[in-house]
Amino acid sequence: MANPGTTSADPAPKTNKTLDGWFEITKRGSTIGREVRGGLVTFFTMAYIIILNPIIIGTQPDVQGNLITGVPVTQDGAVATSMAMVAAATALIAAIMTILMGVYGRFPIALATGLGLNALVAYTIVKQMTWPQAMGLIVWEGILITILVLTGFRKAIFDAVPRAMRAAISVGIGLFIAFIGLVDGGIVRPAVGTPVQLGIYGQLEGWPIAIFLVGLLLIVALYIRRVKGALLIAILASTVLAVIVQSVLNLPLMKDATGAVVNPTGWIQNLPALTGGFTAPNLGLLGRVDMFGAFTSAAGPGAVIGILLLVFSLLLSDFFDTMGTIVAVGAEGDMLGEDGNPPYTQEILLVDSVAAIAGGLGSVSSNTSYIESASGVGEGARTGVASVVTGIAFLLSLFLAPLVEMVPAEAATPALFFVGFLMMSQVVHINWEDPEEGIPAFLTIVLMPFTYSITTGIGAGFIAMVLIKVLKGKSKEVHPLMWVVVVAFLLYFAQGIIGGLIR
Repeated sequence: MANPGTTSADPAPKTNKTLDGWFEITKRGSTIGREVRGGLVTFFTMAYIIILNPIIIGTQPDVQGNLITGVPVTQDGAVATSMAMVAAATALIAAIMTILMGVYGRFPIALATGLGLNALVAYTIVKQMTWPQAMGLIVWEGILITILVLTGFRKAIFDAVPRAMRAAISVGIGLFIAFIGLVDGGIVRPAVGTPVQLGIYGQLEGWPIAIFLVGLLLIVALYIRRVKGALLIAILASTVLAVIVQSVLNLPLMKDATGAVVNPTGWIQNLPALTGGFTAPNLGLLGRVDMFGAFTSAAGPGAVIGILLLVFSLLLSDFFDTMGTIVAVGAEGDMLGEDGNPPYTQEILLVDSVAAIAGGLGSVSSNTSYIESASGVGEGARTGVASVVTGIAFLLSLFLAPLVEMVPAEAATPALFFVGFLMMSQVVHINWEDPEEGIPAFLTIVLMPFTYSITTGIGAGFIAMVLIKVLKGKSKEVHPLMWVVVVAFLLYFAQGIIGGLIR
């Protein structure tokens, strides 16, 4: 039976024996042509991260009010510069790790900054520490995952968390990302009398909001027609429209230099206009990492426990995303063995864990395997050659990073909102009629967006899961690792009470 993606136009396999032997091109029924085609499809399907990651990582101030560049968020031009630097570093780290996956993991899967993981860093972790300290935690998370892979302990963690809770974490992160997309796109805003409201006093007004709506409609239209790279195409088309609108109307920014809203119908974060012309990529974010600052500056044991739980939350999100992704991509290409795992699983997981370390060192957040790689597999990719092609494409895109400055939030955030829809699909793996699954899953899902904290959602869900098991006399069903985790989360949530008692 022919592999999916094969066409009569595909040439017979003609490859160098050494290349063919290492990548197993002939053995997997592929050709160089199919691998190149599949690798390019994967790139265009996931290249949106070069634009979305700067929106998340590059625009948020840390606990000291500084952007990831170390410059105060209020400084003129600081956000635009920060976004361009994050874009460049995002493309570079994605290129290096995807090529490594192709050469060492020999699997058609690409890596880049993980959505959800970057949100956890930008909206939870840096509210408690500086950006270099937060990236230090990313590096520690990557080191821990690497140790788990090398020792084989990853399976124990995977087995410790029930499937329903793994699904709930994914869905919760999806809703959190969707909420961020709505807020950063100006669709949902602070209100008087209620926590939030629709647009401007309950109305959708202004050209920037119109750009968001056009972008979202375009994504939906392209997606339902199964157009490859729907998110990227929609972002680029919306940006072009925004640039045209701005050139005609010369709209202002919504906020002034102090952060006060002065033009409600203005652009949220940056003007859709290319200022300063094209410049070479700025890679100044590489290596801006403080490995120990988060721990040495922590005020007391309670704060240290809180930091460790932040690392645990990063590890948990990264870990299960990876396991689910490689199995899903392998299944798409009929590349799974009898054990349900793809070939060279250990090598694949090792590259993915190293990618988390690289993401921290590159100041772009943890890099992880992308489910969008399935699009390239659907196009015929079966080997690591496709990943090498995707990585080279990321490397070339590095020189387009300065163009990110002209992409307004209203053109990029519809993609964030739509990613929330994609992650919602995991909700079918939760049995809502069983309170043992439903209640912990519900707490996990709703508390992430409602508290603006992924860690809170995971902690509340785990505590509820164990508590319900105990109340039903099923404490023996709780994995020993979960008891440790729950005690840690209880201490995390009780920091304020404990601190009050000590004082």
